[in-house]
Amino acid sequence: MILLDGKKVSTELKNTIAKDVSKMIADGKPVPHLTAVLVGKDGASETYVNHKEKDCHEVGFRSTVLRFPDTIDQERLLDEIRRINADSDVSGLIVQLPLPKHISEQKVIETISPDKDVDGFHPLNAGKMLLGLPSFVSATPAGILELLKYYGVETSGKNCAVLGRSNIVGRPMANLLSQKSYPGDCTVTICHSRTKNLKDVCLQADILIAALGSPEFVGADMIKHGAVVVDVGITRVPAATKSGFRLLGDVKFDEVAAKASYITPVPGGVGPMTRVALMKNTLAAAQKIYSR
Repeated sequence: MILLDGKKVSTELKNTIAKDVSKMIADGKPVPHLTAVLVGKDGASETYVNHKEKDCHEVGFRSTVLRFPDTIDQERLLDEIRRINADSDVSGLIVQLPLPKHISEQKVIETISPDKDVDGFHPLNAGKMLLGLPSFVSATPAGILELLKYYGVETSGKNCAVLGRSNIVGRPMANLLSQKSYPGDCTVTICHSRTKNLKDVCLQADILIAALGSPEFVGADMIKHGAVVVDVGITRVPAATKSGFRLLGDVKFDEVAAKASYITPVPGGVGPMTRVALMKNTLAAAQKIYSR
């Protein structure tokens, strides 16, 4: 079994991004600037945004976090997004999800400028990705592709099962792996809560992407020997630790690792790759803006 070490790969990619930023500065171009909008005080969101700030610092980006109370009016939030869209100093913009129930996530996503949508959620970017056109690709699927590519995982002609059909991970992941490219050329099945014979589908998969958000859902009895297993899930569960919780993926790591050819750990697998993909998107956004 080979561990798909996202922490290691993301560190190498961040070093490459940092060199590109240094060259931009040497050429007299502005430093890439990522702005994150955080609504409310969700613990997981706070942690994730803090990680992004650290990543920005490591690669030489400027980073701004705008925090708003969870009582903020939707129109006020949309006005803030429009203001950031118009700010030529900002290269990339992300709005951390989830949002309070009184705010439409889709409306927020559609308000973000496609040119600054480094999360790759805007319908224009999602549509371009679907057609295989240049676009900002959703960070988690993009990070997974980078990880598979780094380790040289064979994908052409392979059967792939994607567990989960979210617009953020499941759907774009399935589309990207089916495209005529590397990593890609897979035969993909999207599985979800209404899928019949789920276990049988998983047992046929050469590559299994678990993105359900259901702790330790996938056991050894659901994968075949030699399968490639990518665990996207990360859930906080109560534990007798200093923090009061521990992190679990969607896969029962110890028992599945005994059968898998490649597997991602949780944490340290997909998470770091998601964040470095966001850094790559932000760099690309800055290069596009500053080349005009």
